[in-house]
Amino acid sequence: MRRNMKTILSVLLIVLALALTAGPIASTVSAQTTTTTTTRTVVRHRRHKRTFWQKHRDKLTVAGSAAAGAGVGAIAGGKKGAAIGTAVGAGSGAVYTYGIRKRHRRHVRRY
Repeated sequence: MRRNMKTILSVLLIVLALALTAGPIASTVSAQTTTTTTTRTVVRHRRHKRTFWQKHRDKLTVAGSAAAGAGVGAIAGGKKGAAIGTAVGAGSGAVYTYGIRKRHRRHVRRY
């Protein structure tokens, strides 16, 4: 009985961690464009609306990896393991977020 609960809990934590760290599948940026016409020039103004994920992507990635680390640590070693797992998960998530992930991005110029 106890082993079944641990298996169910570990699968639930893994699915939760994947759900928190996965980005939106179709990220569409809705921009509202207004056009102002004067005698010789046309001026366009765009207002970008960012989603919650776009605003807090880095923090959510670190928090998701910390939660996953806490879950794995709790299964492996109880309360002390959960504390160690949280620290390791947050550290590895921060290294990925602020060090590794942005290397492969291309710069897109927005006006």
